[in-house]
Amino acid sequence: MRFFLSPTRKILQAAIIFGILLVATSSGFCQGDDDPINIEADRMISQEEKNSVVFIGNVDASQGKVTIRTDEMTIYYQPNDPKKAKDQSRQVEKMICVGKVKITQEDWLGTGDRMEYYADARKVILHGNAKTWQGKNMVSGKTITYYLDEKRSEVERAQTTTGKGKKQERVKATIVPNSEKKKK
Repeated sequence: MRFFLSPTRKILQAAIIFGILLVATSSGFCQGDDDPINIEADRMISQEEKNSVVFIGNVDASQGKVTIRTDEMTIYYQPNDPKKAKDQSRQVEKMICVGKVKITQEDWLGTGDRMEYYADARKVILHGNAKTWQGKNMVSGKTITYYLDEKRSEVERAQTTTGKGKKQERVKATIVPNSEKKKK
């Protein structure tokens, strides 16, 4: 017996796939993975008073199979805890990527104008023409927010202003049935 998914279920399935991959991406980057984090950029500014480091220009960051490319990446660290040993590494509080954000992990790709990762809230937000692909399957909207602990994602539509007033863009999803089978 063959099972056909309704369009709503297909979109939900694509959102779940996106969420799972985003969890793998975001939890694999900066969160306790033993793989080293490698970051290259045209320029780096360390701001100890702000507990942050800014990488500017052609930023290329990777950890394991996760790669983030962007124009600018700012990593905010939690303040130093004087009770902890000085040689202990500081935890990432949040990470902001601005300009031509591109996140890849194997066959998963996410793009947008801006990406925000909040460690405490366990939330990742991809802003501005946000799109994610896995193989030929794609989801897009103004913003894509993934709540890591809830394993829940939300895709918001964009609102544009035209000569005739405001226009609501639609959230879009393209699901290619059996796209994994066609690869083989």
